[in-house]
Amino acid sequence: MYKSIDVWKRLDEKTMVRYRCFQILISHRFCVQSTDFYHLPLDEAQLAQFDRQFLELLCEEAPEVRAETYATLEEAIRMHDQEFENR
Repeated sequence: MYKSIDVWKRLDEKTMVRYRCFQILISHRFCVQSTDFYHLPLDEAQLAQFDRQFLELLCEEAPEVRAETYATLEEAIRMHDQEFENR
C-alpha cells in the first residue's frame, strides 16, 4: 500500500513543479515517481495529461520498483532532482 504525497516548489513567478511522491507504508520509505512542470498560462489538456500519466505509471509498475526509495521525503526529492538535473 502507498500514500500519495504531492510536494510543490515555485521556480519563478510563472513556473511551478509538483513532485509526485509515494510513501511505501510497509517500509516507511519514500520515492518520487515523477515531476510535473506547470507554466502560466495553464493548459487544461496538459493538467489532465499529468493526472492520467500519474495513474498509468502507478498501474504499470510499483513505485519502489520504478524509483529508488529513501528514508526521508526530502532525500527522495533531492536525489530525484540530481538524477534528472531539476532545479
